[in-house]
This record gives sequence, C-alpha cells and structure tokens, in this order.
Amino acid sequence: MMRQYELVERVLKYDPNADEGLLNRAYVYAMRQHGTQKRANGDPYFSHPLEVAAILTDLKLDDATIATALLHDTIEDTGTTRAEIDQMFGPEIGRLVEGLTKIKRLDLVTKQAEQAENFRKLLIAISTDIRVLLVKLADRLHNMRTLEHMAPEKRKRISEETLEIYAPLAGRMGMQWLRDELEDLSFRWYNPDAYKTVSDRLAQLRARNSGLIEEILAALRARLAERSIPAQVTGREKKTYAIWRKMERKQIGLEQLSDIYAFRVLVDKAEDCYRVVGVVHTAWHIVPGRFKDYISNPKPNDYRSIHSTIVGPRHQRVELQIRTEAMHQIAEYGVAAHSLYKDKLFGAGERPPEGESGVYQWLRRLVDTLLAGDNSEEFLEHTKLELFQDQVFCFTPKGRLIAMPRGATPIDFAYAVHTDIGNHCVGCRINGQHRPLTSELKNGDEVQILTSDAQTPPPAAWEQIAVTGKARATIRRANKDATRRKFGELGRQILRSAFSTSAKDYSDDAIARGLTRLTHKTVEDVLVAVARSELKTDTVLRAVFPELEPPEAGLRNRTQRNRYESRADEGWFNLRKAIGLKFRLPGWSAVATESDSALNFGAGGGQGIPIRGLNGDLPVDFGEGGAIPGDKIVGILTPERGIEIFPIHSPKLKAYEKYDGWIDVSWDIDERRPERFTTTLQVTTLNQPGTLAQIAQVIGDADGNIDNVRMVSRGVDFTKMEIRLEVWDLQHLNEISAGLKSKPAVSEVVRMFGVQ
Repeated sequence: MMRQYELVERVLKYDPNADEGLLNRAYVYAMRQHGTQKRANGDPYFSHPLEVAAILTDLKLDDATIATALLHDTIEDTGTTRAEIDQMFGPEIGRLVEGLTKIKRLDLVTKQAEQAENFRKLLIAISTDIRVLLVKLADRLHNMRTLEHMAPEKRKRISEETLEIYAPLAGRMGMQWLRDELEDLSFRWYNPDAYKTVSDRLAQLRARNSGLIEEILAALRARLAERSIPAQVTGREKKTYAIWRKMERKQIGLEQLSDIYAFRVLVDKAEDCYRVVGVVHTAWHIVPGRFKDYISNPKPNDYRSIHSTIVGPRHQRVELQIRTEAMHQIAEYGVAAHSLYKDKLFGAGERPPEGESGVYQWLRRLVDTLLAGDNSEEFLEHTKLELFQDQVFCFTPKGRLIAMPRGATPIDFAYAVHTDIGNHCVGCRINGQHRPLTSELKNGDEVQILTSDAQTPPPAAWEQIAVTGKARATIRRANKDATRRKFGELGRQILRSAFSTSAKDYSDDAIARGLTRLTHKTVEDVLVAVARSELKTDTVLRAVFPELEPPEAGLRNRTQRNRYESRADEGWFNLRKAIGLKFRLPGWSAVATESDSALNFGAGGGQGIPIRGLNGDLPVDFGEGGAIPGDKIVGILTPERGIEIFPIHSPKLKAYEKYDGWIDVSWDIDERRPERFTTTLQVTTLNQPGTLAQIAQVIGDADGNIDNVRMVSRGVDFTKMEIRLEVWDLQHLNEISAGLKSKPAVSEVVRMFGVQ
C-alpha cells in the first residue's frame, strides 16, 4: 500500500504549488474513518481510496481532486457526515464527496431503479463539477482491477454496468486508455467464454505473424526519415473487447478484421500530419473507404487525428493514426487534459465559454434532458443508446457540423439543431433530394429540415424513429404537454357544465380562488385532475363557493332531491333507458352529483360536451366504439384516454352499466377541416371469383378507404368478412352500404360496433 509521503510526492512532482497539508489531512482522516474495514480480498479498505487517488495522480489532477478520491467513500461507508467533511476540508470537497455518494438502497425498489437514480444523482453532481466524474471513473477502474474477489453473479452485474455506462462514458470524455482497460476487464468477467476464445485466437495470430509489428515499424520509420519528417512511431495490438465488438457488429471472423494491428505516428505540427499521409499513401495502397480526417472534423469529445488503413508489409492490413503530441494528450486523457476541468457546466440558457469542449456541450445536453423531468430509468436507457453508438457527421445547408449517433435520422438532426426545429419538422432534403424522415443519415450528408408552424407537437410515432435521447425526450415531453392541454380543456368543459347546473358562472379566476382549498398549485392542475376523474366537480364547486351546502344536505331536503331527479330525468335516465340499461343514480346533491358523469347529462340544454375528432381540442378515443358523425353518441370518461366515444346503440356500453363516468357529448364537426372516422361493416358474399374486387371498387368509387379486411368464416356457398373502413360520416357510410347491397354477389351488409 502506498505510503502517505509517496502520494504527496507524486502530486508535488507535477504541481509544486499543491496544498500538502490538505493531502496529509485527507490521507490520515480517511485511514482513521475506514479503520479496520476490509475489502473482499482481505486488504484494508483504505487501500481502495488510496489506489483511486494514485490513478488520478497519473492524470495530474489538482490537490482537491486527490483529496476527494481519498475521502470519496467516507460518507457512504463510515459514520462521516457531509457537515464534518465541510468543516475539515471545506464545502468544495464536501460537495465533491457527496456527489460520489450512492443513494441508500432502502430508498429504492428495484436494482434497475437503484442504478438509474444513482446515475441521475451522479450526473447532477457532474453538472456542477466535472471532477466528480473523474473520481468516479478512477473508482470504477480500481474496482474492476480487483473484481476477481467478488461472487460470480456480482462480477457479472458490475461488469455489465461498466460496459453499458462507465466505459462508454470514459470514451465520451475522451479518456480512451481508460475506456480500453474498463472494457477489457469487464469483458473478461461478463463473457468469459468469448474472452477466452478471442484471446486464444489472438495468441495464434500473434505466433503466426511473429515480428510483423517490428517489420512495419521499421518500414514506416524509414519512409518518414527519407522525407525528413521527425516522428514517433509506435505499434500495438487491439484489445480483446474492441476486436469482439467489431466482429459482432460486422458479423465477420477475426482474420477479416483490417485493424487488429494499429500504428500511431506522432508529429510536431498539424501540417506534418498531412505530410505523413502523403508519404504513406504513396508507399502503400490505401483501403478504399477507410480514410477519416478527424482533424478537419473533430469528434464531439474533441478527438483529433487522421485515420487511414493501408495494405502494408506482408500484405497485412494495418490501421494508422496520425496526430500531433497535443492531439495525443487529448485523445488519451480527454477532459482531464483540459484546463477547463474545474469549471462547472453552464445551465440551460447560459452562454458557454468561447471554444468550449464538445464534452461539456454533450454533458450539458444530457443534464438538460434529465432536468426536463424524464423518468430516471428511461433517461438512463436513452443515455446508454447514445453512449454505445458510433458517430456520424452531417452538415446543415450553412455548413454547420452536427455529430450524432450512427443510425440517427433527420428527426434526430432536427432536434440537434434546435428543439423548435424538431417540433415543427414536416420533412427533409438530404443532399438536395427529398427523403423520408425515417432515412438513416450517413457521414457527410447535407441535411435541410423543412418546417411548418402547423406541425406541433410532433407525432408520438416519432419517438420510435428517433435514436438520440434528446430527440426522444423532447418528443415525449411535447406529446405529454399536448395531452395535458387537451385534458385541461376537457376539465374546463366539465366544470362549465357543473357550474351551469348550479347556476354559477365559470371562470379560471374563480378556480384560482379555490386553489388553496383544493391543494393544487395551478388552475391547469385542477382542470386536468377533473378530466382524469381524480377530482370531483362538487369538490371544486364547494372550494370555489363555500356557501354551497354539502351533498348530504340535499339527501335530507326532499324538495331539492325531487328537483334534481326531474333534471336528471332529461339526460341520465332517458339516455340509459334508451340503450336498454338499468337506471342507476350515482349520488344525490343539492348542487352537483357525486360523479362528474351524471352531473353533465342535461346540462347546457341537453347539448353535451362538443366533440370533434382525433385532431380536436379534447382527448377523445374512437377506437372501441366505432362512432362516426351522424351517430347519436355517448362518452365514457377514462383517466388514461380521456373520453371514449360510443354510438348510443353500441352493445359494448353494457360493460359500463355500473360505471359512473358517463359524459353527455354531441358532435361538433368542423366542415373546413374534414376528418375520416373508422367503422366496421360485416359483409356476406357469394363464393364466386372477383367478389372482393367488386367490393373494393364500390368502396373506392364512393371515396371510402379500406383499412383492413378479415375473413370471419367461409362456407361452401357464402363467405363472411369484416371490412374496417374510413368514412366521412353516417351518410357516407350509408351510401357505401347501399352500393354494396346493390351488387348481386353481396347477400348481406351489417354494421359492426367497435373492435371485434
């Protein structure tokens, strides 16, 4: 175990101005707090934070980060409190240590929820100070180095988490050496059989190609020396997990990989990188499609280098990475190599510093997505998707470079440019050609997004098309907001009806006066709660008008009860009798019923709540009922879907006989914006050739649209089929039915109600 003075000397070697007293206090305090605690391998527990600190000294991090590494487990695993850390080491280190402390397991239900919440807490801490992430990655690296002492099932779980989150995160931070080691250590325990197979095959290949790396190194050095280009040339064999991942992704064998051997050329200046390219490409054949210039177009994590694959000595394909020494520091150490690593991320709406690292920009977008209110588990899943993907680079028409995960679509591109562009997107041009929004973008594509103010919010189906977490989260949020607005309007309609029944004038200001008594924060919250049946209308009435007597008083007042019964007769009683249901009154009240449903029948002169279509201002669902304009309709209020619309004679209403959420509704079709509605016809036909074609022609000639055809039964002489079709209204349906009945091959046409 490293001694106290050795750690201090390591820090002072690269930072002579480091606070030696701080490091000594942190060392002694952490060692005392962990006391006799042991690790799984039997070593003193304090050896772990000490090794984490040692890893961070290799990255040449500041004294506060090293002290945080020594203290990072004290709050979580000892009796230490945040207040004690603040008092002894200052609030800066206290904040860093707390950011690294996991949420207690007792606060969570599932392992997935625990992982998601801990990641959420970590990310929020990172958004304040990037050093939290650096300590966390070093902590994970040392844990992976000593994982063999854990139980097999725990090894696999920790390895999976490392492969899914921490290794890709290290890559996104530009710390490639750390990512490589985390992946290899995780691969060893997560998939030991595959690890052994790849390792054995690599050993065989190594033996067969003995001396190859030295031969290629000598050839490269000789060619560069001839052109007087000073350079450091090194060679290496790719890591087992990187090889396995590429074999899996491309579905190829080990011998087919072109970059098992990678060579790095370090030069003094950026222009020398292109001189090296000229030398190499004139000496050996380049593999087509394997040249990438990340100097001209850096990766989002600030990685800059030129990659090229050539057919070198012994006809072996080798990958070359050509960069300057400064670029190499960023490539290996990433965010830790930036002077900005002490700075906090800027919040939404704040201006980033000039020349800010792409790492910080990506982290800020991630934090913005998290703070927008997404479910933690969904947020983690979307983050994993982005972490795992390789990058593609596309351009706006004005030349702005946009980097996205491989597989991204124009929808992802639109949201990467700006949220408003995404929300109003209606189409795209890729390289000047109109293309579907489902198109997969490729490197170098120029993408122009076409927008319209009418396109808001975006369709919910876009969430399945989008790849990036930002796009998915924004689409979901936009649709949630739209649904909430529709439920708010429904709640307003219900309350207007309730207020009218009680001879009161409705206004949002009146609801606002009752917010305190209703324990809701905003008027919209009240309206949505009413629409979702979470808040009763009579409760709202009594909150707004305290002078109204409670419902039980109406039960004792025979005169008021009779008056209510007479009013209910017009709507609730007659409606339910009309469809053959047993009359049941859900509750009596002098001012309102106990349920929203009975209250609305007969309100407003029997007109009911006006219903348009799926594109109207209210949350309505026509899926089960099959209602079309012209039908007499009734609504069933459901918290999830809003109002389900049924024709009044639908047999499906019997299932709701004892349900109180009945709503009196009426059609309010906008003739300027016609909309098709879906219904079902059951058609019985003679078994003769061409019958289905005749039916399709009748429907097509009448401007109907067939959505689906299902054969119900087929006999010797007759076939019975169900045709789901889209029509404008009841008159349109009757015209189609009449046209079908006129055909000699059609025996019977019967309308079906709802999904069969």
